[in-house]
Amino acid sequence: MLGCLFCRIIRGESPSRKVYEDDRVYAFEDARPQAPTHVLIVPKKHIVDLKHAVPEDAEIIGYCHLIAAQIARERQIEDGYRTVYNVGPKSGQSIFHLHLHLLGGRVLRWPPG
Repeated sequence: MLGCLFCRIIRGESPSRKVYEDDRVYAFEDARPQAPTHVLIVPKKHIVDLKHAVPEDAEIIGYCHLIAAQIARERQIEDGYRTVYNVGPKSGQSIFHLHLHLLGGRVLRWPPG
């Protein structure tokens, strides 16, 4: 999608601090981190959010979590991290391209928000 910031990042048209990339996802450091590790894992396929996902998207949605676990291992934060999909503006979603937040490296309180 031409106007989507994350699509532009994936295409290399906008800057990012890349953490990981393969043929299905692109992961990069959040521009406004909320924890020492705050990485966004973004499917290369443009999906607006979970409520717009279709059954065929289930594999990539789960795959994003596997990549998050891999990055958590690499950063040695396996003793506690959080993965979050925000859905809609009331959740804080501001870029309407599905993306998984990986947060860790500090104590994460509950409830969030």
